[in-house]
Amino acid sequence: MPYSSTPRHIHKEEHFTQSETVRDIVIGMADGLTVPFALAAGLSSAVTSNGIIITAGLAEIVAGSIAMGLGGFLAGKTEIEHYESELKREYREIVTDYETERSEVKEIFARYGLSAASQEVIMKEMEKDHDKWVDFMMRFELGLDKPDAKRAAQSARNIGLAYIVGGIVPLSAYWFTVTPHEGMLYSSLFTVACLLVFGYFKSRATGQPPAKGALRTTAIGVLAAAAAYLFARIFA
Repeated sequence: MPYSSTPRHIHKEEHFTQSETVRDIVIGMADGLTVPFALAAGLSSAVTSNGIIITAGLAEIVAGSIAMGLGGFLAGKTEIEHYESELKREYREIVTDYETERSEVKEIFARYGLSAASQEVIMKEMEKDHDKWVDFMMRFELGLDKPDAKRAAQSARNIGLAYIVGGIVPLSAYWFTVTPHEGMLYSSLFTVACLLVFGYFKSRATGQPPAKGALRTTAIGVLAAAAAYLFARIFA
């Protein structure tokens, strides 16, 4: 075949794989921006001191970051425990239900269009190594990938810190204003701006329409704050 000096076009796959860290930040930041914002808005219609709002807001941020972080930690631990439980079950079943497990593997191959003869050839090779056999079943039968053992602690840290950063935004306005109503005005401006930016980049990173995601994220935060403000205004 003659050599061609014409450069070939190389197809480049451009797929975004949402990392666990991005997911943690999204969870923590979304609640961090929304919950303290709603709390501060509610208190703004019920109290006359910015100091009370700041104290209550900081207490909520501390409690919320701990609760959210622990939630992420427990979710990570549960994922690990579930994987290990299924792993033990698969090792046990390739011994106690040998033929059934072989049939399940062949069924997976059949879904990809492999002939019965090809299925048997691959199965004979796979069953020589029980570790690879079990790994195949975990991935393709159960849809489980081995979780990182450090993931639970990392998730707790990421979610907790993101919550704190998000929570400081709506609360910061009350530090340099005199009255709660003035604080709420600036808090609303800061928070809405951050919700728009956060929603935009979150949606863009996850392959969703950025503008739509920004408006949806902002609408949720504004709705929560408005509900808290009106409730406190009516019943305070």
